[in-house]
Amino acid sequence: MPEGDTVFATAARLRAALAEHRLTYTQFRVPSLATADLSGHEVAAVRSRGKHLLIDVAGTDDGGPISDAVSIHSHLKMEGVWQVQPIGRRWHRPGHQARVVLRTETHEAVGFDLGILELLTDPDAALDHLGPDLLADDWDPAEAVRRIATRPDDPIGAALLDQRLLAGIGNVYRSEICFLRGMLPTRPVADADLPAVVDLSRRMLWANRHRTARTTTGQTAPNARLWVYGRRGKPCRRCQTPIERGTLGSIGGDRTTYFCPRCQT
Repeated sequence: MPEGDTVFATAARLRAALAEHRLTYTQFRVPSLATADLSGHEVAAVRSRGKHLLIDVAGTDDGGPISDAVSIHSHLKMEGVWQVQPIGRRWHRPGHQARVVLRTETHEAVGFDLGILELLTDPDAALDHLGPDLLADDWDPAEAVRRIATRPDDPIGAALLDQRLLAGIGNVYRSEICFLRGMLPTRPVADADLPAVVDLSRRMLWANRHRTARTTTGQTAPNARLWVYGRRGKPCRRCQTPIERGTLGSIGGDRTTYFCPRCQT
């Protein structure tokens, strides 16, 4: 499931292939961008912000339809993925799932099933609502704690998913963080040790930012990577109590959360 670490790693792959290279071909396969053409533009940077990915493209003075600097903004949502490879290799997904194709002289980047795809002239303003990015160089834990603390009555499981409070946590990390801190996802924010929760969140995503297979247990075997997420009915790795799952209702969305009813209070 794409979360902040997945987007961070995706940005790194795109950066290695595209940054400081000129685009020789672009094709946007969404109706709103069907006529957009960024060929001839140089990719100035590729960066992630929480679960959002930005490909910054420099402006040109050639009189083309897009002359100013823009950013290609994408969000993977649940199914999206960027494939990066040398030109000429076969795509890993069907062509009808491709939403954008970007090519340099040597490499090709294809975005499949992207939940969001748009061109932004002021991307920082458009994403200004996001909380501190857990994987940013300028990560600000005090600001993250301050923002979460403004929602004292919310379940901590809901607060962790609110990208306005801190950016990068998704459903997998939400479940794992709550387990490791011994909290039921329903525990009110006011009753949680927020500095410890924020610190664990940062350390967990940071440790996984370059991994191809996410792990929160420190184990890399496929059936041993996670403590509770996706393990309904299986024994807790600590106390052997069957793992349960549920939702937090309207305030926490309808996404499933997993927990140990004995280890978490």
